[in-house]
This record gives sequence, structure tokens and C-alpha cells, in this order.
Amino acid sequence: MKNTLSALGQSLLQRLPYEYWIGWRYTRAKRNNHFISFISLTSMVGIALGVMALIVVLSVMNGFQDELRKRILGVASHIEVRGFDVGLAGWQDLQQQIQSIPPKSVASPIEGVAPYIMAQGMLTYDQAVQGVLIRGVLPDQEARVSELSTQMKIGQLKDLQAGQFNIVLGSDLAMALGVRVGEKVVLMAPQGQVTPAGLVPRIKQFTVAGIFQVGMYEYDAGLALIHLDDAAKLYRLGDQVSGLRLKLADLFMADRVSRELVQALGPNYYVTDWTQQHANFFKAIQLEKRVMFIILALIVAVAAFNIVSTLVMAVTDKRADIAILRTMGATPQAIRKMFVVQGAMIGIIGTVSGAVLGVILALNIETVVPWIERTFNVQFLSKDVYYISDLPSKLMWSDVTAIVGLSILLSLVATLYPSARAASMNPAEALRYE
Repeated sequence: MKNTLSALGQSLLQRLPYEYWIGWRYTRAKRNNHFISFISLTSMVGIALGVMALIVVLSVMNGFQDELRKRILGVASHIEVRGFDVGLAGWQDLQQQIQSIPPKSVASPIEGVAPYIMAQGMLTYDQAVQGVLIRGVLPDQEARVSELSTQMKIGQLKDLQAGQFNIVLGSDLAMALGVRVGEKVVLMAPQGQVTPAGLVPRIKQFTVAGIFQVGMYEYDAGLALIHLDDAAKLYRLGDQVSGLRLKLADLFMADRVSRELVQALGPNYYVTDWTQQHANFFKAIQLEKRVMFIILALIVAVAAFNIVSTLVMAVTDKRADIAILRTMGATPQAIRKMFVVQGAMIGIIGTVSGAVLGVILALNIETVVPWIERTFNVQFLSKDVYYISDLPSKLMWSDVTAIVGLSILLSLVATLYPSARAASMNPAEALRYE
């Protein structure tokens, strides 16, 4: 079978112009009948390792970006609709209007709409004091627009009942206050009320009904949930709310949907989406990904330009062969093609090998990393330090295509100088010392 495949390969090569199969033969070393020379092997291995590392690292960064996006948007909203005043009046009619918008008028179906009240406050328990963001919600509707109901460590979101003044705290916030479920905390609203003793903040006692943990310190340490009616009473909003939160079937269509909503609802409402609210954060992640791509691409570039030394040595070793081919009628362009083919084969073999290994490792990194941790008794992401204790991976074929294309391009560029040197060689000078 092996001899048959070899014969078939030789047959296919012989049907190509002679420059191609001579370049392919030059790829193989004469010494000890090795398939390739040692320096060609090191070039191939270097390119393969660089391509593999680039694919794996970018896949891990894509995984982290996707995981962080899910955790942020599990608490934050895809789109928010607010009024230009402090509160939003008539929110029930607005909610029905948004829900009744036909799918064809927006880019992505709206899965849920829920009201909210957002305000600042200060929680105290015993001697501990913490500033927090208070979010008033309707528990039965909140599940439509966020993942908080599934992130409860203790208690349930539906324990927030109107008039009972219950509160749900983030895990780090509860830890900082030293409070447990069933205990009472005091919430102070910054809006004051006039009394004979002067202006004093409004104070209300709440019972801790649950604790949530979403894995983002910003929310776990600074967010508290209460019932919408309780928040309206505390902050004296009456029938008004801060706005409406929307969840989309496709979060990446938020920008387009928000523009559609502006046109459908008119100029009386202020519409924002998550790409505006968290723009700096995700731009920073994207910038880090680009910088990492450039740094790791340099590894591929160094390995690719090792092809230069390989071909320079090959040109020196094949001086007599080049001279004989020239005397037999080979043109400088034909000589140039031979060494371009030799260098291109080194780059293509290394690139394809690295791409295959990188894709396999990126698709199985959640299995490979735990095996390495168990085998070598190490831990890459400690659960005591990082919220994301497992390395996530998301392979994007557009990244693989860009990496493979860049590697092959660098390999071809590396062949230009040695091939031009071989093509300019004088046959008489080459044969003088043979």
C-alpha cells in the first residue's frame, strides 16, 4: 500500500512542470536518506508550534470573552428603554407596545420585557456599612430578562414579595456585611425627608431572603434586589419606574434592534444597549486579543524566516546542479520556482500540521487542561482567586483561516531572497570550483 501511494505521488509530481518536482526533491535531504534535512525539520516544527499556539491562545481568549459576556449579560440587560425624566410613567402601556412589535419590524425577536427601578443606597448591619446599587424588580418578570433566578445560592428570587420588604444580596456583599439569610439589614436611601430635626435620609429595615452569585465581582459585591413596589415606596416614585429591560434572542443584534426601537417608539424615550453600556470593557478585551495575535504571530514569523537559512544552504549545496540545469536550458525563472516550491512545501507542511494540532487541542482544551493539572499536580486558575476556574475555549474558524493564511504568506515571502540568488547564479562561476 505504501509503495502504491508513493508511486502515485511520484506520478502526480511528474505530470507537473519539472520546476515543481525538482523543488519537491530538493526538500528531501541526501544524507542518511532522511526525508528532510535537520534545518528544514526545525523550520517545520517551529512553524507548526507557532500556528498551534496561536490557534489555542486565541480560542481561549474567545472563550473568556464569551464567558464574561454571558456573565455580565446574565445580570445586565441587552437593551434598556428609559424616559428623559427621573422616572418612566405609563410603563405598563409601553411594555405592551414593545411586546406587540411584530418580529419583522426588528432584527431579532424580543424574548422578554420587565420593569426595574435602579437607585443607590447604603446597607448597614451591626457595625458594617456598604454602599450598594438597589434594583427593584418583579420576580416573575425578572426571569424573562436575566439569569439571576438561576444564580441563587440560598433562597429564591420569588421570595421577594410586595410589602414584606425582603432583600436579596450578592454573595460578596453579604460576606462584607457579615449577614446571613433571615437576618435584618437597614437600607438608607440618599433622598432625604424633612423632619423637625432637619433633613434626614429615609431608612427602612429589610430581611435578607436570599443570596446570589453570578461570578462577577461588580455585581456580587455591589448589587441588592428588592421588590419593585417596595423600591417605589422607599424612593417615592409612585407608579413610575426607572425603565424597561429587554432580552433578545440574539444579543449581537442589540445595536440594530435598539435603532429599530427608536424609530418605533419615537423621540420620547431613551434607548441604550449593552454594546454602549459596556463598550470600554469589551473593547479592552478585543485590544488584548489583537495584541496577543501580533505577539504570537512573531513566533510564526521567526520560524518562517528560518526557511531563508534553509534555502540559502540549499542554494550553496546545489550550485553544481543549478549550473547544469542552466546549461541544459533552464531559465532563471525556472530556477527561482524550484526553490520557491522547496520553501513553500516546508511552510505548508508546518502550517497544516500546526493547524490540525491547534484545532484538536482548542476543541478539547477543557479535557486536556484538567488532565495536565491532575498529572503534574498544578492548578492554572485557582477557585480561591478566579471566578472562572476552568479554561473556556471557543474556536472561531475565521481565526484559523487568518492564521493559516498569514503563516503561508510569511513562508512564501521567506523564499524570495534565496530563490532570487539562485536564479542570478552564473553557471561558469558555479562550475569553476567543482
